[in-house]
Amino acid sequence: MGNRLLSMLVASAALGFAISPAESKTVIQVMHQGDPDTVSAYGAVAKRFEDANPDVDIELIYAPHDAYNEKFSAAVMSEQMPDIMELDAPFLANYVWSGYLQKIKPLIDPGVLDDMTDSNIAQGTYPVDEDLYALGLTDSSVVLYGNKKYLEAIGARIPKSVDDAWTREEFEGYLEKLSKLEGVKWPIDTFRGYGIKTEWITYAYSPILQSAGCDLIDRKTWKSVGTLDSEPCVDALTLMQTWVKNGWVVPQSSGTNQFYAEGHPAALALGGHWVYAEAAASMKDDIVVMPLPKFGPKGASPNGTWIWAITTASKHPDIAGKFVSFMLKDGQFREHARDTSAYPGLKSFAAESPLYATGGQMAIAFEQASKTAIARPPHPAYPTITSTFMQAVDEIFNGGDVKAALTAAAEKIDEDIEDNDGYPPFNGQ
Repeated sequence: MGNRLLSMLVASAALGFAISPAESKTVIQVMHQGDPDTVSAYGAVAKRFEDANPDVDIELIYAPHDAYNEKFSAAVMSEQMPDIMELDAPFLANYVWSGYLQKIKPLIDPGVLDDMTDSNIAQGTYPVDEDLYALGLTDSSVVLYGNKKYLEAIGARIPKSVDDAWTREEFEGYLEKLSKLEGVKWPIDTFRGYGIKTEWITYAYSPILQSAGCDLIDRKTWKSVGTLDSEPCVDALTLMQTWVKNGWVVPQSSGTNQFYAEGHPAALALGGHWVYAEAAASMKDDIVVMPLPKFGPKGASPNGTWIWAITTASKHPDIAGKFVSFMLKDGQFREHARDTSAYPGLKSFAAESPLYATGGQMAIAFEQASKTAIARPPHPAYPTITSTFMQAVDEIFNGGDVKAALTAAAEKIDEDIEDNDGYPPFNGQ
């Protein structure tokens, strides 16, 4: 690891001799985020790679999740980009357009490339040249979790597949019934506690807009005015605002989980796949996993997660690619991911994950990947798109005018695109 190399260099200098080139190691810097257990898993797989490749030193650089993009920007400004970086998939277009990432196919084990799911390929592909710039072991989705005890008490229908999802009318009817059921403090937890400094609002809530028949931006003209502030989007956000006004949604001040917290005060949860392990441990046989409701003409669900890319600053891209391939195939790293109910992004990992196989408790979540998953807009303006949309939703949930908030957001997105001359070639040039 990096600290060991640094210690060795300092000791050598103190003794008055230099290390010969033949004895030096190639240092590969890896910038990442993650919870403490995941960070520990990264350290362990780096150690195993070093043991197998004693001429390479993997230096892990941690950046907090909520400040990751700011930390990476600081690295760019100081010309200290790492060799490998973890990135949130919807930001890939911005990073490639900015010239930070290199094409990754020639650097990755062909067996790993052949193993990628379609959704994994989609999240790592740059739409301009349709080439692959990043990949991961995992992907993601959001499902509707339910408390079986409460749902049976109101006579709710339990969907068995994505094709069987609740309609908008069923969903709202159940929310109203649950609001009157003894023991239920809130009908649904939408995890507002994640706040607006993460991707949560755009990631989890924009499929409701897409299901209702609109989007954050028109994906052909790359204009937001006329799309984000269109009638279907205004109607969908008005619907969500009504849930909040009715007191049906767990407030942001109540934290990031009231679904499987003590006493199970929330009856439903619009939650990520990563919630399952803890929720199932708390709720036992009372947990039900359902597809996201269909709010309009089609079903929609999110995808995309933190994936691995090799930067254009790397002086050893071949070794960087070797490490990424090693990590994605490493058995102990996969075991860690499987224990945290990680959503498969490689077909072989899916085969090792009975949770997501047919008949598994999260099979519906994996079914959404092939039937309803819609990637967030793959455009260089995505950082503005997501931050502006999240601010608009926050304003709406706090009682703001829906049409005015969405119009202001759409205009701000278009202004950013115009200020950058349309981000050519996204403007057709």
